[in-house]
Amino acid sequence: MKLWTGIAMIAWALPVSADNRATPADLPPTVSARQWIAQDPAVQEARSALSAAGHTSAMLAASPNEWTTRLSMQRRNYDSGGPASNEWNAQLERPIRINGKADLDRQLGEAEQVIAQAKVGEAVREAARSLLELWIDGLSAAQAQKLFQEQLAFAQANLRAVESRKKAGDASALDVSVAAADFADVERQASLAASNLAKARAKLRVRFPGAQLPAQSMADPLPPGDTESLWLQRVLAAAAPMRVAEGQLRRAELAASRASADRVPDPTVGVFAASEAFRKERIVGVSISIPLSGTYRNERMKQALQEVEVARAAVDRQKRELETTVAETYADATGHLARWQLAERGAAATGESARLTQRAYALGEADLQSLLLARRQFLEASRSALEARADALRANYRLLVDAHLIWDLALE
Repeated sequence: MKLWTGIAMIAWALPVSADNRATPADLPPTVSARQWIAQDPAVQEARSALSAAGHTSAMLAASPNEWTTRLSMQRRNYDSGGPASNEWNAQLERPIRINGKADLDRQLGEAEQVIAQAKVGEAVREAARSLLELWIDGLSAAQAQKLFQEQLAFAQANLRAVESRKKAGDASALDVSVAAADFADVERQASLAASNLAKARAKLRVRFPGAQLPAQSMADPLPPGDTESLWLQRVLAAAAPMRVAEGQLRRAELAASRASADRVPDPTVGVFAASEAFRKERIVGVSISIPLSGTYRNERMKQALQEVEVARAAVDRQKRELETTVAETYADATGHLARWQLAERGAAATGESARLTQRAYALGEADLQSLLLARRQFLEASRSALEARADALRANYRLLVDAHLIWDLALE
């Protein structure tokens, strides 16, 4: 096994040696996730490309040079008269790769396979990210619908309290109308939440056929657990985009070496046989033809060398993009966690305030505007807490996916 193949195998093995973690309870189990991801068209496309890269590698190792046969026949007539001579010439020839080109072509084929394998990993990661996003969106939409159902019951209780006070002569018909309008507004929002849940389920089902959201709530977010630098190391070790960029750099370097070697043209060698002069002359020989190297080959080499610099810059760019992504995701994970904790405390406080205000209104100790304001504040605080919970979980799970720590992504 050549050096580059060995390096590639080590690179593929790095994520496998990482500490694969148990899949969080509010995400689909590994068996189901792997099945849905494997059915993703982009993943299937990448796997087909990997199979094609295997054939490309075999082609490069075998060389496009093939044996060529030539056969010519002629009839020689003499001015002096007499019979004509039927003559023929047969030749077999083939270009021969020299100057280490055969080994370079084989390494180029291996580089193609490394790139194709890395693109499979990239497609799998992208599909896993899509599954994660759609799954959290679905769970969030389901919890939002539940929230609005609770708010609907709360608004209905408010309406009954207003109607009860009207019967007792403590509230006006206008108060009943205002409470009814508030109840209708919550009904509208609850209907919108049900529609959003239906759309979230449809998106998940279309993107990943067979995927069904379970009847469960989102888990409580947790801190990332490790430092940003450690997460960066994990993501870089597992990052398929980095392996793609590094593979393309390796391929560009090999292509430049191939272009440099190609400045010495490949000779075409052959053998031939001929029959002339009434079959009295038998000719057997060998032939060799060598193109004369010129400006074109030099310019091709210079172009290949510049393409190496392009690929090297792409590796640096990809690394910086990954570093930025990890930094942003880590900041989201920690920031959203803090906001969720604050929002949860706010939701609990406004919920208690809304219940106390509702009781006070029923006893005639609070006015209608205070009652409706308390309910709306409770709703807004609950929605903020739900959104912060979803954002915190999404950021945390992105780190797990990008580092290939769940769903056996390290196997890719």
